[in-house]
Amino acid sequence: MVPAAAVEGLAAYRAVLRAARRTFSGDQLMLTESAVEIRRRFEDHRGLAPGSDDAARALSEAREAAHFITNMIVQAQRSPSGSFALEEHKH
Repeated sequence: MVPAAAVEGLAAYRAVLRAARRTFSGDQLMLTESAVEIRRRFEDHRGLAPGSDDAARALSEAREAAHFITNMIVQAQRSPSGSFALEEHKH
């Protein structure tokens, strides 16, 4: 059986990746770089003791990051005229 802390950590990891994938859809560089950064951050916290204050803080930060990426970052697309157009994310 998988410990609850591992399940919660995996769910947070997937939520941040999903948020990045939706937000940076169509921008391969940002998709790749965000996935690398997300992985690095989670690897940095791998050794935290399950249930510790540090682990709880790291999970909270991951949930906040997913929310921030989804709701606060806007990707603009360059139109043929050279101006930029914003596309609304569908959640």
